[in-house]
Amino acid sequence: MKIGIMGGTFDPIHNGHLEIAKAAYEQFHLDKVWFMPNGNPPHKALTDIGSSVKERLRMVELAIEGQDGFCLEAYEARKKSVSCSYETMEYFNKIYPEDDFYFIIGADSLFAVDRWVHPERLFPTCTILAAYRDEMNTRDKMEKQMHYLRERYHAKCGLLVSPLIDISSSELRERIKEGESIRGFVPKKVEEYIKKECLYGYKNQ
Repeated sequence: MKIGIMGGTFDPIHNGHLEIAKAAYEQFHLDKVWFMPNGNPPHKALTDIGSSVKERLRMVELAIEGQDGFCLEAYEARKKSVSCSYETMEYFNKIYPEDDFYFIIGADSLFAVDRWVHPERLFPTCTILAAYRDEMNTRDKMEKQMHYLRERYHAKCGLLVSPLIDISSSELRERIKEGESIRGFVPKKVEEYIKKECLYGYKNQ
């Protein structure tokens, strides 16, 4: 099978995440996309994460419910130790040797990926799919970066064209904290869950 890996903190998951995953699923004819919330990411302090692992797992479940090909993968969320992408992908390659993995990242991550922990061990395990938005006007820079990664690491890379949804999880947390609506930015069930659990400083009006 061809399996896409959509990793992230998902704090909270939003429609931009879903659109990128959908674009990867359709453009690269993937069989599955695994949404993989991280429990203890190396680049972010746990105090910077506004919800618990359990809450983030549940929001991902609600966001992908009923969507063909989308699955929750809780491997990193269950780990107590720091989760590094190369370790996770080596593990998946070991237990699923017949499958091909596609690691889905944003444009910013494409330019940072060779500064991740042991990038030379990550690239042999998967094809990197980097999301490109027409409005960003960065296609040439992204193609040059992918060429560099191919030359230095023999990386397998693909350009993923995704729609522009101008929102981030940090902006959503701030909107909730300020009492502003997040309708249209997250799936309805995720919005209802945030309200029900009073996440991110949400206050019932």
